Amino acid sequence: MNPVIETIKKRQSVRLYEQKPIPKESISTIIEAAHQAPFMSDERFQPWRFVVVEDPEFKQKLVQTIEPIRSKFVENLKETQPEAYERAKKQYEIMDEPNDLIFYSAPVIIFVIAPAINSVGSAMVCQNIITAAGSLGLGSCYVGFGALVKSNADVVQALELTDDERIYGPVVLGYPKVNPSESQVSTLADLRPKKKEPMIKWI
Repeated sequence: MNPVIETIKKRQSVRLYEQKPIPKESISTIIEAAHQAPFMSDERFQPWRFVVVEDPEFKQKLVQTIEPIRSKFVENLKETQPEAYERAKKQYEIMDEPNDLIFYSAPVIIFVIAPAINSVGSAMVCQNIITAAGSLGLGSCYVGFGALVKSNADVVQALELTDDERIYGPVVLGYPKVNPSESQVSTLADLRPKKKEPMIKWI
């Protein structure tokens, strides 16, 4: 099979990672691939930028900022979507300590930052990150909750976010966990969305 197609077809969101650093060369290769995404801009240049987070203390600050928001969101599901609430509970129970359900204790977090008007191109940047990571044997996960950091002024300053910018992703990266427990494998398999055949109309 074509290796690009094979990488895309094998892609899964990874939520269990080895605590093993990713070589800087691999991260640079992934970002260079991301930077090749299509874009449309009056200025004729790629409008996005990247912030790579590896520092454990800063990652903890990110988690502490977002976890109350995530917890409240999950608690609200208890009445409105009980099945989703139970799934979230199960996921929490099988996670490795410290039960990080936002960034999954991944070694690397990549923030894609760009003006809000560049949402389509920035989404394609994130897809390139995920595909490039998979081609290098790395796991990844697009983390929507990870964009909710603007309530922390220190984080906003560190990311150098301006008023007209949005966070796309972020995307977490790492080596998938080797030999996860049976309960981790079965629970995450149950949580994974079921894929269906594409709907196609030929004209």
